[in-house]
Amino acid sequence: MRKATKKQWIFFVGVALLYTLFVAWSGNYWLLLGLPVIFDIYISKFIPWGAWKNARNPFLRKAAEWVDAIIFALVAVYVINIFIFQNYKIPSSSLEKTLLVGDYLFVSKMSYGARVPNTPLSFPLVQHTLPIVNTKSYLEWPKWGYRRLKGFGSVKRGDIVVFNFPAGDTVARKMENPDYYYLVKKSGRERVNADRSTYGEIIYRPVDRRENYVKRCVGMPGDSIQIIDNEIYIDGKKQEQPKKVLFNYFVETNGELWNEKTLRMLDIRMEDFSVWSDPGILETIGIQRNDYGQFNPVYLTPLTQEALQKLQKGKMCRSIHIESEELMQRLGFYGVMDDNYPYDAYLGWSRDNYGPLWIPKKGATVLLNEKNLALYARCIINYESNSLQKNGSQILINGKETDSYTFKYDYYFMMGDNRHNSRDSRSWGFVPEDHIVGKPILIWLSLDDDRGWFNGKIRWKRIFKKAGAD
Repeated sequence: MRKATKKQWIFFVGVALLYTLFVAWSGNYWLLLGLPVIFDIYISKFIPWGAWKNARNPFLRKAAEWVDAIIFALVAVYVINIFIFQNYKIPSSSLEKTLLVGDYLFVSKMSYGARVPNTPLSFPLVQHTLPIVNTKSYLEWPKWGYRRLKGFGSVKRGDIVVFNFPAGDTVARKMENPDYYYLVKKSGRERVNADRSTYGEIIYRPVDRRENYVKRCVGMPGDSIQIIDNEIYIDGKKQEQPKKVLFNYFVETNGELWNEKTLRMLDIRMEDFSVWSDPGILETIGIQRNDYGQFNPVYLTPLTQEALQKLQKGKMCRSIHIESEELMQRLGFYGVMDDNYPYDAYLGWSRDNYGPLWIPKKGATVLLNEKNLALYARCIINYESNSLQKNGSQILINGKETDSYTFKYDYYFMMGDNRHNSRDSRSWGFVPEDHIVGKPILIWLSLDDDRGWFNGKIRWKRIFKKAGAD
């Protein structure tokens, strides 16, 4: 070993100190085994880490430079993506008009504290499946338990939150949406598990490898939440709706067809409205024929309160009817009643009238009975890794008879602002704290699918705008 210079010792002490602080922050002290590697890189140099720089063959030297640069970049991206921030694209309209389809976000991992990854050995920037080869992008071993580093704050009511999809633990590869549990409810577990041609292979995904979702937190741990006629109540107190909340409406026009200009004025996406023309359906909605014995054009579309007021004050429409669950049942659409959590119990809840439901809180104990077992069984089994059996009136958790359960995690109730077009906690239940990914903080790019590159595709006004800002 050659004698190290003063400069090498300074670099070693600095890097080793930063590395040790990082290990202490993460809480994984076995990572201190990396200190001997750092010592060898800067001081002892037993391993010729930079031998490629002395290669005589210029091709090999250039190739090694590229490999070295790529490895460094992948490691840097991996660390940034896990502990600092990650990119996220809004894929669906569930948070319109707060966050738009085509918004690209920076999601802060430090806002709520970065999670130590469950599956640390994974390919950077790939959630769960490598493209082209269509194989897992992560290794099942080693597998770490849940641990969250200290962040700048915690989830608050009203926050827009990115989280791993709770019902994404079990996945039918050929039909990932709707989720596996909804498929089981509709078609039966045996068929879903056996019919590979329709549903594909049934696989399990660790928490950090489940799909990323983004919704608004409307219910906190320990809250009792209820939805009455689309209004949210927490512990019996009515909550203020988000400024840009959307509901679906049947809009009967004054006889004119809507064009692109009309949609722009009402801030409606091309994919978010449909034409309804069946006379029986229109009569059921309550729409009257015009003076010529015909029906005016009727559209079903989500509207903000601002857009609704424009229609009501202007001369663009003849009548407006909200897409209520009662109306949809009369029309023969029962999804608003049967697509609700919990799937394995009928409580009479629906999209617009849901609960009351108590949201589990860490350390709180709930008495279990026939009614609420369906509400909390998923938390007990899937999220907190217990076995649960019901033998007549007996409830067995981990083989022991009990009539209560104490929760290990905090849970949250998430909803989209596009209330009639969002599959959220009303559909698949609570979001456990270990599924929380981070908080969107900045829109760095926004693309409008309804427009071309030379016709306003880039939404310049949204770039570098605070995510979720009105």
